[in-house]
Amino acid sequence: MKVSLKFHLPLSHLSSHPLMEDPNPQTASTNARMKLNVGGKLFETTVSTLHSGGPDSLLSALSNRPTGDANSIFIDRDPEIFSVLLSLLRSNRLPSTARRFSKQELADEALYYGIESRLKSAVSPPSLCGIDASIVATIRPTSDGFVSAFTSGDGDGSVWIAHGGQISSYDWNLLHTGTVRTHLEEITSICRVYSELAALGSDSAAGLHFYDFSGNRNVGSVHWRDPSDPRIFKARVSAIADSTDSVFAAFYCPHKENSILVIDKSTLQVQSELGRYTGGSAKNLVPGKLTWLPETGLLFGSSITCGAFGFSGYIRLWDPRSGKVVWEMNEPGSGRSGRFGDPFSAVDVDAEESSIFKVCSKSGDLGMADLRNLGDDPWVYLQESNPSLRVTGGVGGYSVIHCYKKQVFVGRDGSLEVWSRVENGKVEREKENGVCEGLYRRNFVDRLEDSERGIIEKIEGGGDRLFVCRRESEGIEVWESSNSSTVVSVL
Repeated sequence: MKVSLKFHLPLSHLSSHPLMEDPNPQTASTNARMKLNVGGKLFETTVSTLHSGGPDSLLSALSNRPTGDANSIFIDRDPEIFSVLLSLLRSNRLPSTARRFSKQELADEALYYGIESRLKSAVSPPSLCGIDASIVATIRPTSDGFVSAFTSGDGDGSVWIAHGGQISSYDWNLLHTGTVRTHLEEITSICRVYSELAALGSDSAAGLHFYDFSGNRNVGSVHWRDPSDPRIFKARVSAIADSTDSVFAAFYCPHKENSILVIDKSTLQVQSELGRYTGGSAKNLVPGKLTWLPETGLLFGSSITCGAFGFSGYIRLWDPRSGKVVWEMNEPGSGRSGRFGDPFSAVDVDAEESSIFKVCSKSGDLGMADLRNLGDDPWVYLQESNPSLRVTGGVGGYSVIHCYKKQVFVGRDGSLEVWSRVENGKVEREKENGVCEGLYRRNFVDRLEDSERGIIEKIEGGGDRLFVCRRESEGIEVWESSNSSTVVSVL
């Protein structure tokens, strides 16, 4: 069945607002004063302050009304919250009185006046700096709080959390905006492909499924089928990624056959198939992670497994245009991995920096490879100059890694650390010929009590936040830089 998806922005709620029905608006001087009666309380401010709400805001529209009228404009809303928002327009900061109101109350009133973007700017966290980050909240869905998958979306710090067979969405203000119950018993893969559309996969059910949040419904499903091969049946999804016009889903069957399907976003129809493999060897397993690299137009994929003889896996780069692998590395296996006998236990790619990072399973060292200069042995192993922070042997073990905002976050069991770029002339000169050992510096992000919360299973960045999920723990942790303005502390 061909499914056509169309998304339209809703009409502004201000276009039909009764307070905007002025047949002869006059442009007033920005220094002119205006009187507003909000819920029976009189406010007096300038036209320029009202204009600062933005051209599409209700307050900006009111400032275009004639100023010679001695009567104030009446607005039937809460005057106390309006006082807070007016202070926000005047100083671009929330006053201490904002602590009397919940985030939801402030967000609802800001939406009514059309100044939600100003509130968002004021309460958003500062740029994420891993060295100075701390836990500011833990999001726990009310039903089945154990998180099976999650994804951040739109770069605004919002997040969608899968718990059991449900998806709960939280906006930029970390406010719950809705929950969708799916037909799946458990969701183990999730990707936000549009602002209101999620692609879902499950280890317990076949197919890739698309759910529309705006309509709370399933709008389509994609299955991997091959009439010529009876082994291809009940194919499930292990990883999902998307580009501007395509969705990539890694499918696998009970008999170990696997492939990556390229799906058109607008029609939800399969366009092509990448990397079909069969068998149970480490180099033939289904990818557990997919990432689209927009600068090169390549798809990054990796698989890691741990058995009686330790870790093994692969890294591959596919070109969807040709359907071929343009580079791959297996550990242990073909190619000189740089440290034979010390394969990676976690790997991620930084699309912005064109770099691949891996954590060695035995030594715990961090390796880095330049995507623009790949070969048999592209790895450089980053060194920490501070002896007290150096990784010592035998601490590799279970780890996860995530690249975000030119930083590399590594979770080792329960602890969280960050590798940040070192900006200086010597390093930059060395970097001209590729990556260098001193390009990143390592620091701990968490405190001792944080590391005891449980084993870190997934890390993902969104906006200026870092989201962390731990094994057998309810909800996900929200990390932000701790040098936040007083705006955050009052909410």
